Amino acid sequence: MCFNFLLKLEHYFVDGTKIEANANRYTFVWGKAVVKQKAKLQEKVQTLFATIEAAEKQEDQEQAGQDLAELGKASTLTSEKLESAVQQLEANLQSRPKDKPLKKAARVLHKDLLPRLRKYETQQEILGDRNSFSKTDHDATFMRMKEDHMRNGQLKPGYNVQIGTENQFIIGYSLHQRPTDTRCLKPHLEKVKAALGKLPKTMIADAGYGSEENYAYLENEELEAIVKYSTYHKEKSKKWQQDISKLDNWQYDEVEDIWTCSAGRKLVFRYESKEMTESGYEIRKRHYRSEGCEDGPLKEACTKAKGNREISVSLKYLRYKQQAREKLRSEEGYALSVRRMIEPESVLDSGVFCFEACRKSALRSDGFRSPTICSRRRQ
Repeated sequence: MCFNFLLKLEHYFVDGTKIEANANRYTFVWGKAVVKQKAKLQEKVQTLFATIEAAEKQEDQEQAGQDLAELGKASTLTSEKLESAVQQLEANLQSRPKDKPLKKAARVLHKDLLPRLRKYETQQEILGDRNSFSKTDHDATFMRMKEDHMRNGQLKPGYNVQIGTENQFIIGYSLHQRPTDTRCLKPHLEKVKAALGKLPKTMIADAGYGSEENYAYLENEELEAIVKYSTYHKEKSKKWQQDISKLDNWQYDEVEDIWTCSAGRKLVFRYESKEMTESGYEIRKRHYRSEGCEDGPLKEACTKAKGNREISVSLKYLRYKQQAREKLRSEEGYALSVRRMIEPESVLDSGVFCFEACRKSALRSDGFRSPTICSRRRQ
């Protein structure tokens, strides 16, 4: 590289922005609506098959080991199974061509229910693990843009562009279908690693990336993380520091595994639970409960819940937050966090990627292409 003196891969400044897709704003398909409509369709199939069974009064009718009523009740009703049932009904019609109820049921299944079920299956395949897509651009996901002229929080089809810079040179970029930056960090850095063969030594990002999962990933990759978390700036306020309900103002005894609140009440450990993120990361939370604080003098200021105060804490996340806090308050960390405000931000403000040219390769390829800049402003 001819700019080795500028690009040393020591500091990697990450930021993201959203680009509105070249798609109709009102061609949305919502994942929850598809699931709901598919469930209603299955109920109609179940009712229809039950009616046929009652009308025919035949106990020995089978369809691959299942009768029609059982097929309708199956939780995994697919278009293939329903098509097989339709073929069975049509075969029965050959021997009873004047059976009007059977003929009507076969017509409803063939012309209405089966095509709709195929449509819902296709939509679910396009959705994947997303909650929406556009009919005119299946790769686009509906998300809120920063520019909202109507000021009504309107969702628009778009993409989340992630870039990483050093000395305002773009080192890597990636295009995502996720509206939030939190879930984009790991796949973005994986693409950077695949393209460059290694990752930069230090990663600097704003609070949008400060999750336990991201901190754990950066630690496993042995990267120094100068990454804020969501409450970093709030913790500096006087209001936060005087709020007795915040765990940051409590004391924790690691030896006895006991929390002590501002009123001096102790919260003892009860049990541990596990949560899985959408990407499969496991978060372990420890649950604590106070003893005899119902009539405490600070009860109303501490919590509005009835009974004793209960908290759930991820000790691993608290450790990551403490590490991030120390790095951000150091001289070097503070300088890098200030520099982050002008590093990727100025690149994003000067222009954004012409994503129509690189959209599909960025979404479906592990490699990188040189980004082109267009005059369209970011959202």
